[in-house]
Amino acid sequence: MTSTAAPATTPAPVTVIGLGPMGRAMAGAFLDRGHAVTVWNRTASRADALVDRGARLAGTVEEALSAAGVIVLSLTDYDAVYAVLRGAEPAALRGRVLVNLTSDTPDRAREAAAWTAERGAVQLTGGVLTPPSGIGDPSSTTLYSGPREVFDAHRATLEVLTAADHRGEDPGLAALLYQLNMVMFWTALSGYWQALALAGAHGLTASDLRPLALEALDLRQFVEFYTPRLDAGDHRGDVDRIAMGLASTEHVVHTVAGAGIDTALPEAVAALFRRAVEAGHGADSATRLVEVLGKPAA
Repeated sequence: MTSTAAPATTPAPVTVIGLGPMGRAMAGAFLDRGHAVTVWNRTASRADALVDRGARLAGTVEEALSAAGVIVLSLTDYDAVYAVLRGAEPAALRGRVLVNLTSDTPDRAREAAAWTAERGAVQLTGGVLTPPSGIGDPSSTTLYSGPREVFDAHRATLEVLTAADHRGEDPGLAALLYQLNMVMFWTALSGYWQALALAGAHGLTASDLRPLALEALDLRQFVEFYTPRLDAGDHRGDVDRIAMGLASTEHVVHTVAGAGIDTALPEAVAALFRRAVEAGHGADSATRLVEVLGKPAA
């Protein structure tokens, strides 16, 4: 009997440029899935473990670009991207898909997409919403933006890393969404660090704080409650009031100061509430702070 099964597809070759923790995790995920992987990094020794697993270390950027049609960039910022790619012959970029997973601003992502297009390549901007430990896990997500047809053509390769979520054609959109995520992530985590410093000043450990931290940092109920009100422009102070929030944040400042530790972070939060009260919004919900934050501080 003749088999009707489709022949197995050979995974496409991939180049990974930038071998920090994230880049190494990405190259490793591609190796695990049978891709021919070429890597390049300014400090070549970072590739040693990957080479032992079967990756090929390119001697030059041109060699790295020429090795595959899909080039994954995992660098510190777009200055680093330009520093690497401008060192290559322009012809080496022609026809390549640059999966730019480098963090930077939306405007810089758009500028890089235009720069890439001028050299005959195309950029897919990506924002990776997981630490390196989540690479290779389909429950993790990367947000992408750029040409939909390019995303669709290479989706199987992208999904080796994480689930791939295309959000639109604008190359700056994925960068914006990533930075929105970082605004929330770093601000919340900084509050956790502050709480740990305060706990430590009173002889408590991270283990002591853990149950309280897990509950306090789970903001789902607040996000769900406030979302329709924010979209409707409803800032009624029927559930919470900014004046109450100011009193609470000042209590935090006094508690932190009393422990003899740095007060810069809680003072910044209290100052935000104070600005809103001084602007006449003391009786409003804390949702009004979105408007306050939407304007530069005086």
